[in-house]
Amino acid sequence: MPPVVAPAPTRLWTPDRALVTRSAAERPYGQHVLQRLERAGVTDVELLRGDRLPNLRGDGDRAAFMRAKNTLALVVGAPSRRRLQPIPPSADWRFDLAEGCPAHCQYCYLAGSLSGPPITRVFADLDDVLDGLDTYVGRGSVTSGTAERGAEGTTFEASCYTDPLALEHLTGGLARAITYFGTHDWAGPVQLRATTKFDDVGALLDLPHAGRTRLRFSLNAASVARRFEAATSPVDGRLAALGAVAAAGYPVGVTIAPIMPVDRWREGYGDLLDGIAAAVPEGTDLTVECITHRFTPGSKATLTEWYPRSRLEMDEDQRTTKRGKFGAVKHVYPRQTMTELRGWFQDAVTDRLPGARLLYWT
Repeated sequence: MPPVVAPAPTRLWTPDRALVTRSAAERPYGQHVLQRLERAGVTDVELLRGDRLPNLRGDGDRAAFMRAKNTLALVVGAPSRRRLQPIPPSADWRFDLAEGCPAHCQYCYLAGSLSGPPITRVFADLDDVLDGLDTYVGRGSVTSGTAERGAEGTTFEASCYTDPLALEHLTGGLARAITYFGTHDWAGPVQLRATTKFDDVGALLDLPHAGRTRLRFSLNAASVARRFEAATSPVDGRLAALGAVAAAGYPVGVTIAPIMPVDRWREGYGDLLDGIAAAVPEGTDLTVECITHRFTPGSKATLTEWYPRSRLEMDEDQRTTKRGKFGAVKHVYPRQTMTELRGWFQDAVTDRLPGARLLYWT
């Protein structure tokens, strides 16, 4: 087969500042990241004397937000991170390459999940985390042992709290994880899962992935992406990257999120599905995940502070309130709207992506 040609990356993030804790600088992977930061042209790198980050909260003003958003911290994760948690409906288990994201999506889900200033933390103990995954093989309940998704094996989600491809040119962490999953002698079938809004896939195409990593691209109708997904790669770039990794033999996926019933939404999402169909080679192992827009009181407050001029609809009066098992409040679209959206997407995915598997709708 001819070599797969990667699309030129459309956006690479360079942080204004990098903070490195003492323990992180002592780790082999931490030293690897430091070298990559230097090659990427990050000149403001502060090696801290201890393992505590300085206070980056500021006074809550816009300048403090932007300083935090443009800061990368290289740290060692707390021991509790080694005890993996399930992450339904995506995967059996979650582990973190990093926490935080340089993009400026005005609906950002991290606003309701992470506390404190929005810096991006990269975890320097990645090698230790990967070495500890063996004990979780065969123990999951989201995909492992299920009739619907058991063929995926034990699944590990690496992009719950970050976009790993947005950081890959600075860290090499995603490539490290892909290679580990592809070459390690596992006790049973496994799959690494990662999703992204970026397109810098060149360094991933020739890795020994052994089909054990599913790279998914988070996509949206063009009108939604243009309005609400700042500092990400354009949808066309993500589609080109999707086609490249599929041609390199990866199982791939698309996460259509957050779905919004904007004006002419059928046409917009129909064009997106047609673009996906055109991007992937025939016979590609393709999955689809559909996630509608929702928000919590906490995420609304944070996002309103982060993006005060946003035109994103977050009107509780236009939503239905759902409560989690611990009483957490979430505002979702009313039942009639959800039924209409779900019916259309199920039919459209079947019609326009006949070889794809729709994993879930939420």
